[in-house]
Amino acid sequence: MQFETSVKPIKDQIWVVGGYGQVGQMICTRLGKLFPGKVWAAGTRMNRAEEFSRSTGGAVLPLQLDVTKPVEPSMLRPVKLVIMCVDQSDTRFVEACAQAGTDYIDISAKYDFLAQVEQLHTKMQRSKSTAILSVGLSPGVTNLLVREATMHMDQVEEADITVMLGLGEKHGKAAVEWTVDQMNATYQVMQKGKPAEVQSFGDGKRIDFGAKLGQRKAYRFNFSDQHVVARTLRIPTVSTRLCLDSRWITRSMAISKRAGLFSLLRIPSIRNGTVKAFGLIPGGEPMYAVKVDAVGWENGEQIRVEQLLVGAKEADATAAVAAAVAERVYRTESELPHGVFHIEQCLSLQDIQDALHTPLKVTTKIT
Repeated sequence: MQFETSVKPIKDQIWVVGGYGQVGQMICTRLGKLFPGKVWAAGTRMNRAEEFSRSTGGAVLPLQLDVTKPVEPSMLRPVKLVIMCVDQSDTRFVEACAQAGTDYIDISAKYDFLAQVEQLHTKMQRSKSTAILSVGLSPGVTNLLVREATMHMDQVEEADITVMLGLGEKHGKAAVEWTVDQMNATYQVMQKGKPAEVQSFGDGKRIDFGAKLGQRKAYRFNFSDQHVVARTLRIPTVSTRLCLDSRWITRSMAISKRAGLFSLLRIPSIRNGTVKAFGLIPGGEPMYAVKVDAVGWENGEQIRVEQLLVGAKEADATAAVAAAVAERVYRTESELPHGVFHIEQCLSLQDIQDALHTPLKVTTKIT
């Protein structure tokens, strides 16, 4: 008489999709040192993946993968964690992860897509897997700074998030394309608990970035964090604004918006030319700054919490945060809840700081 035994495959691989891109390489390198031979740089171009794998001395392995095509859940059985560094147009691949019981982290910033992934909460719960969205600097650290600010209050009225990006940092093509595509966006934000329509590069506001960087005028921008924290942290009014470290380039972009020039970005040749031009802008520093200004009530008195973070490179910060979250998810069996969550729903800023090799320098002022 024969008994059939089903051997459960060892689930220990980490796939970084877009792993040979700018941020993906940094995530792979960090995780490859912690878990050598377990990390795979995945993407459509096998030659790029192999070249990168060689540069790591084989600590990171190459994998050809196209997430725009159907992926059998059986392929994902040995995979404990997927880190997504590329934009997707549908959730088929995330659904395959859910079916295979594979944890999932996403560093992308497209709210429409993240909202689709949220719908897979029950599927992820059923397969006892966890998806963490909004992982990086913005969204990501911005969400956590807002959560941190709300901890000082009984009731939160408003949170303003502002991101300053340095022109001296060379960003990956996908990041630049996303930024250019958002420059003419009309979108909805929450104002006093109701949706209100606003436009990118409108509604300028003076923001205090501290003694060194001074006051800067920043303009509305369609980052996903403002949409998410309004709901997850129950804040009636939330906005995210953007400025560049060059005051005159920020100002000239706002003037271009008012003059209607951004509407020309719908023309492919002008859009592509603008993407190229971003890589050629001279000067600027390889830096970033994030400011959160939150207003609310504590013990019947109005309170204002300001959080400021200044760092050297935005891409490095995104990669460091993603790797820190990935390490926690990979090493944890039961601590994190199952389902789909944004970073601030299951982790605190301190959780991230504890896992980073170099903690983020955050200063807090309460008045």
